[in-house]
Amino acid sequence: MGYYVSVEPDVNIYVEDVNRTSRKVILFVHGWPANHKLFEYQFNVLPGLGYRCIGIDIRGFGKSDKPSVGYSYDRLADDIRYVAEALGLQNFTLAGHSVGGAIVTRYMGRHNSYGVSKLALFAAAAPSFIQRSGFPYGLAAEAVNALIQEVYNDRPKMLAEFTNMFFYQKLTKPFSDWFFQLGLEASGYSTAYVLASLRDEILFSDIERIQVPTLILHGIHDKICLPPLASALHQGIINSKLVWFEQSGHGLFWEERNKLNRELADFIG
Repeated sequence: MGYYVSVEPDVNIYVEDVNRTSRKVILFVHGWPANHKLFEYQFNVLPGLGYRCIGIDIRGFGKSDKPSVGYSYDRLADDIRYVAEALGLQNFTLAGHSVGGAIVTRYMGRHNSYGVSKLALFAAAAPSFIQRSGFPYGLAAEAVNALIQEVYNDRPKMLAEFTNMFFYQKLTKPFSDWFFQLGLEASGYSTAYVLASLRDEILFSDIERIQVPTLILHGIHDKICLPPLASALHQGIINSKLVWFEQSGHGLFWEERNKLNRELADFIG
């Protein structure tokens, strides 16, 4: 079932909600530059195991409205809070992939874990997506600047190249085409603005505030959110568990989907 939640005047967030009668709720927040369809291979399985799976399209992406402003982590985390309140969610698992992992991390710090009983981070872009003084583990800021420039110059070409970088396992052309189309559903400016947030924002203080049990899943071949980010998260989050995915790059939700679904289900219970 799909519907919209208003988070600001004239800004509506699309919500895909499967198995609404279950009290075991997982709210999924997708990565850049995709949308809730990224989690198709979780929604195929987890509702059948008794979970209510809720996927949102963050503003600017997928079926959500695409305003010209509002792409900071604070605003994106606030959008999640509006969705959680509108749906009356309590004791739910909050799960985020890539920049979605960064957004849910900000949610935990900014909203004091409102309604969340467990946190799951898949290849999360946290605590910092780029290299900084005292944190040499992310991408170079120049690489992100180049991506932003490519968005404005030739976004389809950028998306095609990014698809090849995203996955470790070999893709069929139909799958590659499907993933490419997810990126095209976003607006160009929101694609660039979220990249700027990835470049500019940090989450070190947010992870210190996370108190709920946290599952960290990360592919050892990830070329986008580099594996040391997962180690930093594990070190910084009390009561966290880190599981490495040895046959995955950034796309572990598909590359080792059976393992991800099993680890997530075992973690939630």
